[in-house]
Amino acid sequence: MKYTLTYNKNVEGWTSFFSYHPEMMVGMNGAFYSFKGGELYKHNTNVNRNTFYQDWWDRVDFPIVPSPNAFEPSKVTSVFNKEPLTIKNFKTIATYGNSPWSCSVITDLSTGEIDSSYFVEKEGNWFAYIRSLSGDDNLKLRSAQGVGSVDTVDDPGTATTVLNFTFNIGTIVSIGDLAYRNDAGTIEFIGAITAFTNTSITINNTPPLANAVSNGDYILYIKNSVAESYGARGYYMQYELENGSKDRVELFSVKSNVFKSYP
Repeated sequence: MKYTLTYNKNVEGWTSFFSYHPEMMVGMNGAFYSFKGGELYKHNTNVNRNTFYQDWWDRVDFPIVPSPNAFEPSKVTSVFNKEPLTIKNFKTIATYGNSPWSCSVITDLSTGEIDSSYFVEKEGNWFAYIRSLSGDDNLKLRSAQGVGSVDTVDDPGTATTVLNFTFNIGTIVSIGDLAYRNDAGTIEFIGAITAFTNTSITINNTPPLANAVSNGDYILYIKNSVAESYGARGYYMQYELENGSKDRVELFSVKSNVFKSYP
């Protein structure tokens, strides 16, 4: 995607990116003007924010194919990098403003996200825990656990497979967890857990696996990657906030709850 890059003489630096593409722009008498399609526009005067050149895009006589949506969401990208030589756990994101934003994060070791609906307002701050990406099957996460080696398999290769163990598997397994098998060092997804007892796990493997679970395969499982999140881990964390509102939105500061990670 192309952006308009702006330079601020007061700070002697490039300060921001904009999604609109004017032919010319100028600031005058405390207002900002730009030209598009040979027409003059005054910014920050329309009711819908982040909607640029709406009338120009909607003109059916213009030779260029009109954009299906002239609206663009607001995005803010920055980095937390305190103590850059220390591996840290980033637990939360808190924003100070009048509206929650959705957030995606990336570190040198992991990724995460926060839906705007996850934020809770606390004393003027919008606060939420960083969640793992939905469907993340990273077996290095703490939400991934081992069960043990299968003793016998009932109805292998069908839509429902029952894995039997010779020991008590405990109560940490839950319906909805995703089951995997380790076959000679190869990790393969085998299905979602639909039922379990003290010594068995029932999985739904529709469509059937190319290679059915065999006696002696080591079974692992991963809990819901969003519900069982532990934040993001790494030397630094880059975050991107996004707000799709066309109303006026204010954002004053962003902070994160960070602590040293101990191996």
